[in-house]
Parts: sequence; structure tokens; C-alpha cells
Amino acid sequence: MYQALYRSYRPRTFDDVVGQRGITQTLKNQLITGHLSHAYLFTGTRGTGKTSCAKILAKAVNCEAPENGNPCNRCSACRSIDSGACMDVLEIDAASNNGVDHVRSLRDDAVYTPSEVKMRVYIIDEVHMLSMSAFNALLKIIEEPPAHLLFILATTELHKVPATILSRCQRFAFRRIATEDIVERLREIAYREGISIDEDAAAFIARLSDGGMRDAISLLDQCACAAQDRKVTTPQICDTLGLAGARETANLMQAIAAHDSAGALKVFHAQYAQGKDIAALLDELCTVARDLLLLKTAPNSGGNIISGICTQEELNVLLPQVSSGELLRIAAVLRDTGLRTSANRRIDAELCLLRLCSPEASTDTQAITARLSRLEQQLDGGMCTAKPQAAKLEEESPPWDEEEIPAQREVPAPQPSPPPVGFWAELIERLRGSLRPPTVGMFAASDHAPLRGELDGDTLLLIAKDDFTLQIVNKPQTLQTVTEAASAILGRSVTVKLQRESESESRQAGFERILELGKQYPDIVDII
Repeated sequence: MYQALYRSYRPRTFDDVVGQRGITQTLKNQLITGHLSHAYLFTGTRGTGKTSCAKILAKAVNCEAPENGNPCNRCSACRSIDSGACMDVLEIDAASNNGVDHVRSLRDDAVYTPSEVKMRVYIIDEVHMLSMSAFNALLKIIEEPPAHLLFILATTELHKVPATILSRCQRFAFRRIATEDIVERLREIAYREGISIDEDAAAFIARLSDGGMRDAISLLDQCACAAQDRKVTTPQICDTLGLAGARETANLMQAIAAHDSAGALKVFHAQYAQGKDIAALLDELCTVARDLLLLKTAPNSGGNIISGICTQEELNVLLPQVSSGELLRIAAVLRDTGLRTSANRRIDAELCLLRLCSPEASTDTQAITARLSRLEQQLDGGMCTAKPQAAKLEEESPPWDEEEIPAQREVPAPQPSPPPVGFWAELIERLRGSLRPPTVGMFAASDHAPLRGELDGDTLLLIAKDDFTLQIVNKPQTLQTVTEAASAILGRSVTVKLQRESESESRQAGFERILELGKQYPDIVDII
């Protein structure tokens, strides 16, 4: 009967374990010197070698002719343990044997000396699945086991193991295996099995496995069985696993970045017609958004931080098209879509894409932040240009020849202009954190505020309506604070001057307010 590749190529010695050299070397040294612990706890993500190292350690402590800390795999003890026939080496699945009765039975049997090998070894896999009462029943024998007994616990969720168990075990943390190590192992297995695999395809499988060697070998096995002539390529991997692939995911992200709803839906419908998994497609899109966001915030961190859905070159093309605020919004919308439990996943996915392509249709804070972030990026990159109508007006020639300008035509003297839209409000907002009462009360955004501002080139003119306001504001520290705040907002050096509003200007302003009031109530006030 055919045996899965990950079972056929399970490591048989510590030297065969990939990517965990620190742990395997420590275990070998303990075996050579005889300084073994009575209980070990192996932690780490799936497929990183925890159970394999537990079985190798069980063989090594019982091997009749160990070789530099490794089991020989030739003696009767090694062969019996490899075949699963050894009654003194038991592998227990805690997920299905998690009750206190199971642990009590184990504890009662553990006191007997081994019948076939030197040490009785209990390998408890997924130990975090034990109930609290089962953990309590296990405490005493783990703390003071008989000399012939060895416990090896393995778990993927260390936080669920009680501290009383942790303190009685020697702990080893298995890390995710590097992509380069997985690629090398996949090429070795492919060579032995007669599988033709491209370098890019091996790297793609390694990235999909997320640091798990077992996952990588299982993916290779699946793709090799589906491929013709056992030739594994990246497009064939995408077809086998139902993935969209780098090109289509990049096209979808490009359409979203351009706010092209029709283009995004076209890419989506093409993938849907080919039977691609919708949830997997949006997961890939979310991963690409994450890669782009990391490259924007940490551009010098290297290519190791990217997931590999898209290559570095494809990400570099997408990078200037989307801002950080938009990427955060894209990731948040994709995360909240919830396709896994959706009744109609196609409709939900289409609505999700429309939300991504049309941030102006949403009024939440995240959408507004994304639009502002995009505008800032366009301004920084010089992408904003004048409207065509304005450009056309500038190109039109004047109604007279430049040489025939009438002598009596006078150019009006430049007048102080009001500050840019939003400048005065932003300046007031900044000054609220810098000035103290009563000075900060002089700066207000209302029309009847005691102080108003007018911008004349690089000079900000502060006009006080009365002597009291002038006296409060006319302080060197206050004027310096206003100068720094105004310069920071406008992005250039600004000079601040303070003056008193003349009586005629005050009367004129009062008359204009009365006139405006009369226009609002024509039935009551007659304007002549």
C-alpha cells in the first residue's frame, strides 16, 4: 500500500532532523554524557519535528549500540520501536485520552519495569488537551518517576499547560523551519522519488507551509500526484490547491488601488469561473496587503518578511499605487468579511471588493483616513495637477495685444489674503495644547472672535479687535509659539505681526454685519 511521503521520510536520527540543530545537539550531548532528564516538554508549531524527536529520543535511550548520541536503527530495540511493536514505548494521543481515568491507568502501569527494553517511555502528544483533573493525576509521577521511566510531552499550545507541569519538565521550543532548509529538503525528496520540481515551485511550497516541514512534504506529495509526468510547477500548484496565484492576486490589488470596481470584479469572476476558492482568494489578497504594508513601514528589513504570494518585483510595482492608510483599511475589511461562515460567499465577496474599490461610499473613520492618506501620498509624489479647465484658461491669450496695454490700466496693490481653507482652524487646534488661558481664549474660529488672521505672503497678520486682546496676545513667548505653529502648518517660514483693528474698520465690520442681518430678514428690514 502507498505510504505518504511525510511518513516515508520521517527522520530516524537526530542528524536527519532539519532546522532544529540547537535542540538535537543538546539531546545528543545528554545521551552521550548520561545526563538525561526524567521528563521533557517539546513545544512549537505543527510539523517542526516534535513527535519525530520524541521517537528518536525513545530509541536512543534504549538503543543497544548508539552512535554519537544517535540510535543505530539496526538493533532489536530500534527495530521494535520503529515498527510500533514495543510494549514499553507508548505513544498516547491526549486528545482522545484526556480523562483522569486514562491518566490513572497510565500511572498504575508506569511503576512496572520494562519487559523488552531498558526504559519505559511515554510519549504524550497534544498534552494540552488533558483535563485539569488529568493533569493533577499526572503531577506526582512526573515529579518523582521511577528510574526506568521517561516522559516526553509534546504540545502546540504551551499556554494551556499548567505551570505545575512546566516546572517539572525540561522544555525545548521548536522553531519554524527556514524556507531555505525546506526547499533543500523538498529537492532531496523529489530527487529520490523521481519528481521534477522547479526552483520557484519548491520555494512557493516552502512559503505556503509556513515553516512546517510536514506540511511542505504533504503539499509536494499532493501536487506530484496531480501533475502529469510528476512535473511540479508553480501554476500547477495553484491549480491543484485552488489558489489564484501571484499574477491574478497582483492584478486584483492593482484594480483595488486604482478604485477600478469593474476591473476587480472581472478578475474575481474569472477566478470564480475557474473554481478557485473564494476564501483563499481573499486570504491571498489580505496577505499581499500585509506584505505591502510591511514594505512601506520597514523598507530596509529585507525580503524575509514577505509571505511570497507575490514576488519582490511585483510588490515594488504595487507599492507606489497604494498608501499605508488604504492598506490598513483593505486588511481590516478583508478580515471582517467572514466568508468562512457565510451563507452566500460569492455575494459577500463581491460586496467586499466593491467596498475596497469605493472608499468614498463609506463614511466610517477608517475609510476617511484611507482617502486622506491617498491624497497625502499623491501630494508628496507630485501627482496632483491642475484641472483641465484651469489649464485652458491659463493658455488663452488676453483680449488685447501685450504691446497695446492701455496706459490707464492700473494693477491693484496686493491685499492681505485670508489664510488657506482650514489653516486658521488647524492653527487654533495646535495652539490649544501650547497656550494657557486667557491667551488661548483669544484664538477662536467664530466670526466674532476677538482676534482674526490674514496671510500676506509669508507674513501672518493678527488683528486684535480691542486693546485688551492686543495686551493679552502681545507677548514674545505667545508670538513665538504662534510663529512655530503657523510655519509647521504651511511648511515654510512665517513671520507673525500683531496690530490693533482701526476704528473705521471696526465700524465698517459692524455695518456689514447689520447689512447681512437685514438681507436675512427682508420682511422686517428695508435696505435703501
